[in-house]
Amino acid sequence: MDWQKGRESDNVVEDDGSSSGGGFGGGGGGGLGFGGFHLGIGGIILVVVVSLFFGKNPLDILALLSGGGSTLESSQPSAPPQRSQASAANDPQVHFVKSVLGSTEDVWGQYFQASGQRYPQPKLVLYHGRTQTACGVGQEAMGPFYCPGDQQVYLDLNFFQEMDTRFHAQGDFARAYVIAHEVGHHVQNLIGVMKKTEQMQRQGAPMDGASGLSVRQELQADCFAGVWANRSQAQLNWLQAGDIDAALNAASAVGDDTLQKQARGYAVPDSFTHGTSAQRQRWFKAGFASGDINSCDTFGASSL
Repeated sequence: MDWQKGRESDNVVEDDGSSSGGGFGGGGGGGLGFGGFHLGIGGIILVVVVSLFFGKNPLDILALLSGGGSTLESSQPSAPPQRSQASAANDPQVHFVKSVLGSTEDVWGQYFQASGQRYPQPKLVLYHGRTQTACGVGQEAMGPFYCPGDQQVYLDLNFFQEMDTRFHAQGDFARAYVIAHEVGHHVQNLIGVMKKTEQMQRQGAPMDGASGLSVRQELQADCFAGVWANRSQAQLNWLQAGDIDAALNAASAVGDDTLQKQARGYAVPDSFTHGTSAQRQRWFKAGFASGDINSCDTFGASSL
């Protein structure tokens, strides 16, 4: 991926530890394969499984996601490492993130403009360890996530190292897919998908499970990432051989079935929240093939 071709966004900010946030003002978010703020019994099980997989304390993560106190919450947080403006300016990872986010702004800005609408650009917050958000406390173990309460994407750059070492999902475009997926949640928020999901949940539709609302919402974000990939290539011609395969490998690596099998040897579909590896690949490919969000109707699909 020749990401240097991309225009760098001005909406990437670094959390220096001074930000503050309330608890859960925004409802459901969506992490790449671990986050999300709709936790039923199945979701709790999945958090515990993934926590064990990462060697984290599941009680801490459950408490953070639910907004309640925990040993982490009640203790004095350690100060995050400070990064000078000079070091950030010279960090190629920061430039990469800015370039990819800039491309999502151009793609979705053009898409919204074509229908006579404005695209409110999200900010992407780079943080270290943990951060306050309008959806509660964000933590590295949650993976990248989007908070609809403040319309911001949150990313700890250490996750890119996790992709390389734990998930064996390498390559710049695999990382770009991560960012595009979270921006896909922002698009869902803007067009009313998240609000409709909450309404269906209140009406009794299950969030968790192989065909639950959470899975459908996450798979649509994968499809939107594919739409972005299609349109960014048309704008920048920046993809190289193997890039799409890298994104598909990343999508596969964070499928519910794959994560659960790695953690305990078998999968429990009733606890799925993001979709299987095959489903995540399928919906990314659907968006990439069409370049059209109309091909991303995961909520109306009889088969995911």
